[in-house]
Amino acid sequence: MAVYTIASSTMLVQIADKGAELQRIFHTTTGLEYLWNGNPTYWAKKSPVLFPIVGGLKQNNYYFNNKAYHLSRHGFARDMVFTVQKHTDNSIQFILTNSIETLQVYPFRFHFSITYTISNNILTVEYIVENTDSYDMYFSLGAHPAFAVPLTTDTVYEDYFLQFNQVENMGIWPLTDDGLLHEDPVPFLKNSNTIALHKSLFYKDALVFKHLVSNSVQLCNTKNKHGITLQFPDFPYLGIWAAKDADFVCIEPWCGVADSENTHQQLIQKEGIYVLAPHSKFNRTWSLKIY
Repeated sequence: MAVYTIASSTMLVQIADKGAELQRIFHTTTGLEYLWNGNPTYWAKKSPVLFPIVGGLKQNNYYFNNKAYHLSRHGFARDMVFTVQKHTDNSIQFILTNSIETLQVYPFRFHFSITYTISNNILTVEYIVENTDSYDMYFSLGAHPAFAVPLTTDTVYEDYFLQFNQVENMGIWPLTDDGLLHEDPVPFLKNSNTIALHKSLFYKDALVFKHLVSNSVQLCNTKNKHGITLQFPDFPYLGIWAAKDADFVCIEPWCGVADSENTHQQLIQKEGIYVLAPHSKFNRTWSLKIY
């Protein structure tokens, strides 16, 4: 696994070619590390990229043109080695294309590029999916970054909270033991934009939101001003998750979502699936400000 570095005067970011996965987000002025350390006792990943599905499929299978295909949770991109297309001091572009291996589980030809760019203390992540096939392509994609909590030695996990940029009245969609979404939400946010963090919050898996009013969320704490702001315009789903009793929280902008428990497993009918015409491109961007 090769690891590449980009930097600004205040921020240093490292990304691996395997999965084009973030490995480090470091503030060079404060000396703070913002990304989870990947301790395998809890969760060995740090920021996997989710493509061409988000979440799990019922029985890990889907059907397209009357043929069954097998895809594990979150798809294959996170386990594949990307190629570096461009690399400057403050930006790097990775690309993944279809292969014999991918066509066995996903019958579409594509180019998938991920560009990481730093400007001062802001990291921008751009995804571009191009359908290089002669028929419509069906896909989802998402981010899964895990942020260190606590960030500083003078704080503990319970000092932290998430704050959306809009007041929300929104339930969450619980997950079954198989990682599928229940059909109906349960109440969660009522005239509120704040979620207090505590480790038991994730004992029943992720908090899954659909179509929030907000397009930005902050990770803050009650003891100091250090935290992050994650902006996720045009991502209709959001997951918030941590492994049991781990010192991190994942804030996950998604264009797509896990199968529901009552799905018929047809890819073209899957909730959150996007349809991309031949030789067309799909673009989404999220950004992270650290302070």
